[in-house]
Amino acid sequence: MVSLKRYPASVTGAKTRTQAGAADTEVYCSDRADEFVQIKRRYTPAWKRTIDIVGIVVVLPLLAPLFVLVAAYIKLVSRGPVLFVQSRVGFGGEMFRIFKFRTMHVPKVSRDEKHRGYVASLSRADGTNETGTLKKPDYKNELIPGGERIRKLSIDELPQLFNVLLGNMSLVGPRPDVLKLNDYQTWQLRRFEVVPGMTGLWQVSGKNRLSFDQMIDLDIQYIETRSIATDLRIICRTFSVLLFERNE
Repeated sequence: MVSLKRYPASVTGAKTRTQAGAADTEVYCSDRADEFVQIKRRYTPAWKRTIDIVGIVVVLPLLAPLFVLVAAYIKLVSRGPVLFVQSRVGFGGEMFRIFKFRTMHVPKVSRDEKHRGYVASLSRADGTNETGTLKKPDYKNELIPGGERIRKLSIDELPQLFNVLLGNMSLVGPRPDVLKLNDYQTWQLRRFEVVPGMTGLWQVSGKNRLSFDQMIDLDIQYIETRSIATDLRIICRTFSVLLFERNE
């Protein structure tokens, strides 16, 4: 049983859904995990899209100078594009392109498969892996000057505001990752019932200190309890984490 004692009750008081209690989610895929049979709730509430649009209208003009400065800095210290664009699995299992500020040197060979393999190892059925937590692979030698700092402050994530504007992401929701659908166990596919988010319950509840299964538990918990109040609490909590807590 996954222990969730360390998760802040201030965000949501709902009980957490664990692997043992998620057997009824097997309706989400067929015998092959990359073929969805159905998604029960292919529905995004109007209030959620409203929060996204209002947030974009308020935040983007304020962040415009920062976007220009970061873009200029990346071009100054390294060769290659300003943005890092990668395929992620989104709502209903559909693929989309996620935007981030590039913080690493452009490789000769794509790192996508290496990173996907690493994350896939964390979702194995026995729940075991080398670290047990969702820490990223060590790419420090490949970071551009200042890249680690940009990551720690989550500045590299800011271009995802354009993903929110396009509608393939929300301000709050499960974190989209590089895994393919057949990397997931059946019970984990529930995380695709909603639009993925820039921040979420996982990010404000321990993030990389937690295991893959704990992340999925939090995703399901959010899906079952999402509301205007919950989204606003998570957004406020995100600012607190960025400003006052270590962001790994």
